Amino acid sequence: GAGKVPTQELTEVQQIVQELCLMNNKFMNKVFENNIPAAELLLRIILKNDKIKVKEVKVQNFIQNLYGHSAQMDILAQDEAGVYFNVEVQRSDEGAPAKRARFYSSLLDSNLLKAGKPYEQLPVTYVIFITENDVLQGNLPLYDIDRVIKQNGADFGDGTHIVYVNSKVQDDTPLGKLMQDFYCKDPARMHYSELAAKCGYLKNVKESEADMQDIIEQYAEKRAQKAVAENDKKVVAKLLGKGMSIEEIASILDITEEQVRELADKRSA
Repeated sequence: GAGKVPTQELTEVQQIVQELCLMNNKFMNKVFENNIPAAELLLRIILKNDKIKVKEVKVQNFIQNLYGHSAQMDILAQDEAGVYFNVEVQRSDEGAPAKRARFYSSLLDSNLLKAGKPYEQLPVTYVIFITENDVLQGNLPLYDIDRVIKQNGADFGDGTHIVYVNSKVQDDTPLGKLMQDFYCKDPARMHYSELAAKCGYLKNVKESEADMQDIIEQYAEKRAQKAVAENDKKVVAKLLGKGMSIEEIASILDITEEQVRELADKRSA
C-alpha cells in the first residue's frame, strides 16, 4: 500500500477533522450526501411534520440561471409528495438576507417548472436557512415565512415557504437538540443517531480520508493564511511603532496600503 503517514501530519489532519461540525458547509454536505435518514430527520424536526418521506437528497446542486446569477444549493431534497426542500447553512449574516431567500426560492421555481407546463404544476418549495446568528432579530428559535393577504390575514397559498432557523437557540426541544448537534464536534455526544453515524464515519480519518481530502486541504490553506496574517500584523505594528508611513510599509511588504491599514486596524480592535 501507500507509505505510512508521519504521525505529526496525521495528528494535524485528525485535529482539523475533529474540529469540524455541521455548521461547516463542506462537512455538512458530506454528511447529507445521499443520506435520506439524515435529511428526513432534519426536515421533520424543522417543519414539525413526521410524515415527510424523503425520496432523494443531493448536495451542492448547481442551479443554472440563464439570464443572471446562478447558485449552488447546499442541500436539495425532494419528498414522495413532490415537495422540494433547499437547506442552506449560513455562518455570516451577510449571506442570509431576505432577498437571498427570495432569490433561492425563485431559482427553484424557474428550474422546477418544465417548459409548456401549466403554473399549477409548480411544486411546493421550502427554502430553509440555518443561521449562526439570530438574523431576523425576533429572538425566536424559528421563523416561518409565507405570503399572506394583508387585509384579512389569509394564506395566499402560492406554495412558497421560507424558514429561518436560529441556531443560537439550543434548548431541550427537538429543534434545540438538533441545533446542539449542528455545533457538536464529537459524534458520540450527539442526540440524533441519524447524524452521528455519518459524522462518526467521516471523522474516522482512516476510513474516510479520501472523502475528506478537499476539506483538509482547504483548512490547511486557511491555517497557513492565518499564520502569514498574524506575522504580517506583528511586522506592521513594529514598523508603525518606528514611525514608518503606511505607504512605506506597503512597499516593503509588497502589499497594498489598504491591506496595511487592515493589519493595523486589527491590532487596535
